[in-house]
Amino acid sequence: MNIEDYRNYCLSLGDDVEERMPFKAFRYASEVQVFYVCGHMFSFFDCNNFSAVTLKCQPDRIEDLKELHSCIGKPFNESPRYWIGVDPTTAPDTLLKELTLNSYTLVREKYQKKHPPKP
Repeated sequence: MNIEDYRNYCLSLGDDVEERMPFKAFRYASEVQVFYVCGHMFSFFDCNNFSAVTLKCQPDRIEDLKELHSCIGKPFNESPRYWIGVDPTTAPDTLLKELTLNSYTLVREKYQKKHPPKP
């Protein structure tokens, strides 16, 4: 999947998705695109090097996913206990979409209670 298709997919997950580039002050992270739900990250990647997307994941799924898919590895700059890295250039689109939706859902369910939708 290319970077624009992935960006469009993330934005299509819900009206509550926001995108930002919050790390402009950091030399090596200034071009990191982050997608948020309920004010918390669920996906991010470097716009200049679209070879790794970092996603939230259930801890009990991570090792199985790594064993089944060579495109899944360590996350960038996050805890490998709760996050995974996915190579979007080699991951099947269906897998990348499923893992992104899973990440979005995990974060949304956790924080939606703390940040209910505005009427």
